[in-house]
Amino acid sequence: MRLFLDANVLFTAAYSPEGVSRALFGFARAGRCTLLTSRFALDEAGRNLAVKAPRQMPELTGLLDGLEVVEEAPLALVGRARAAPIVEKDAPILAAAWFCSAELLITGDRADFGHLMGRPVGGLSVVTPRAVLELLLGRTDV
Repeated sequence: MRLFLDANVLFTAAYSPEGVSRALFGFARAGRCTLLTSRFALDEAGRNLAVKAPRQMPELTGLLDGLEVVEEAPLALVGRARAAPIVEKDAPILAAAWFCSAELLITGDRADFGHLMGRPVGGLSVVTPRAVLELLLGRTDV
């Protein structure tokens, strides 16, 4: 299963080593999923962590071994994402998830992605870290 991680999931995984977002990395190490992100999302996570929790920056760096950093999506696909509709700042995230053929886009950002959760969006589903963890544990379908 190909899982695209939004910046807030990366931030949370680095900030909270015992949390749900970090647990996804254990499933990836066990071969249960592939974790993907873009440089755009990784940079956003790094900027936010540097401001809010600079001591956790080494944690984010350590997570890179468990991630595949994919190419950014072409501008035409970013434009398509804006029409999803999604706010301007998150269009590159959705477009990159499409571009790398992710099955799920994982985000905790209900403010900007909440209206897309629980329904197919261009071939993928947008879900929370908790929902994908439940799926990986075999407790639910997404």
